[in-house]
Amino acid sequence: MMPLPLLLRGLWGVRRGLCIAALVAWAVGAAVVLLMPRAHVAQAVVAPAETTSFAVSSLLSPSPFAPGGLLDTRPTGNFAVYLGAMRSPEAAALLARETTLPAWIEARRAQGLGGTLRAVLGGARPADADDVQDWLERNLAVTQSLASVTWTIELAHADPALALDALRRLHGFAEAKVRADLAEQAARRVAALERRLARESDIFLRNSLYELLAQQQRAGLVVAADEAVAARLVSAPMVEARPSLPNRSLLLALLAVAVPIAVLALGAALLLLRYDPVATVAAAAPSPRREPTVARPQPERPPVLPQVPGE
Repeated sequence: MMPLPLLLRGLWGVRRGLCIAALVAWAVGAAVVLLMPRAHVAQAVVAPAETTSFAVSSLLSPSPFAPGGLLDTRPTGNFAVYLGAMRSPEAAALLARETTLPAWIEARRAQGLGGTLRAVLGGARPADADDVQDWLERNLAVTQSLASVTWTIELAHADPALALDALRRLHGFAEAKVRADLAEQAARRVAALERRLARESDIFLRNSLYELLAQQQRAGLVVAADEAVAARLVSAPMVEARPSLPNRSLLLALLAVAVPIAVLALGAALLLLRYDPVATVAAAAPSPRREPTVARPQPERPPVLPQVPGE
């Protein structure tokens, strides 16, 4: 494993390259953020009607936290049905019929490289209710307030008028669905109780049945008369004048923090991959010291005398 001092020394040695890579990566990310299409947010604040008025259904508790207690903050009762109806296939089909959302999805799908590939490969098709529901699930946000029982419903779209119209239609559809279900339930119970009373001869049972019949008739009357049976509007649907999604300043700040960390981690990974412990140890080991060689004195040879001729 590469020692930490050696890794830090290697990173310091390539600091210029890391800085240049971080600047280039941040510039590319900033260009992507700035070129992303922005959207307007339509918003409405609602509260469960069963917490602010008479609970229509006797089977549902008017308390916002019952029966799970204070720790259970999930929506219950008619309000839970209301929130589920806003993302239902029926709601998507309503938007597909009564708004220009399918045409916008088709135009958006035909843009860019993906639209060109679909046109070449023959994959282009008109937008249907499934496409609208997919868009609805990705762009509809429901947030519960931490300080009260109110909920914030947000719908984002590039066209502010379309976002506001879609949010109003979704609220009206979900409220009407809950109202219709409760009215149908009360009508069925009233009809069943009247049939039972027509053939019941016991006076005591008839009195009990009359009490049940009065409860169901009162529920049906409240459903027909009350303005909100699922969600009471605290703030009517409104749309912002300036687009706010995506939050460019926040994304650029996050890029300024994340990009240097990512580049530094990548540089450290490359140094670790290139690290050779054998070569490093061999280079760091001291070379063996060589003692200087001393020339040995050569024995003196007697001088060779030239031979005299005739000797």
